[in-house]
Amino acid sequence: MTSSAFRSVLGRFCSGVTVVTAMGPTGPAGFTCQAFSSLSLDPPRIVLCVSRASTSWPVIRSSASFCVNVLTEEQRSLCERFARSGGDKFEGVAWTASPEGAPRLEGATAWIDCRVHTEHDGGDHLVVIGDVRRVGASADAPQPLLYYRGRYARMADAF
Repeated sequence: MTSSAFRSVLGRFCSGVTVVTAMGPTGPAGFTCQAFSSLSLDPPRIVLCVSRASTSWPVIRSSASFCVNVLTEEQRSLCERFARSGGDKFEGVAWTASPEGAPRLEGATAWIDCRVHTEHDGGDHLVVIGDVRRVGASADAPQPLLYYRGRYARMADAF
């Protein structure tokens, strides 16, 4: 099996897109995270997978809390901005502090405030389990941003 075959097959699993954020010592930090899921209801926990090459994760790990922002289909540009390495990803981005203090991106369809519970070896990624502290959702937000077979997709495209 090649890595390209593996990527091609797993790309057939549709996923939502999130941006994970936190307040670092010099300001906000964040990265796009497609590998995100709920893990447990009791206690409430989530799981996300972070590239070992991420320069944002060490800042987020060391902060008191982080926020998972679930993007809408109208926030593709935010997904692309936070997927890049370096630069001021928050320049011109509207956000407010979540109840736990992490940046909550304006317009996100939902947000989940967490604290790092554990971190595990996942090969070229780290598997992070977060304890959920608070959650919120927008009642009138557009549909979520989806990623399928290497490109963005819309729920309407599936019907």
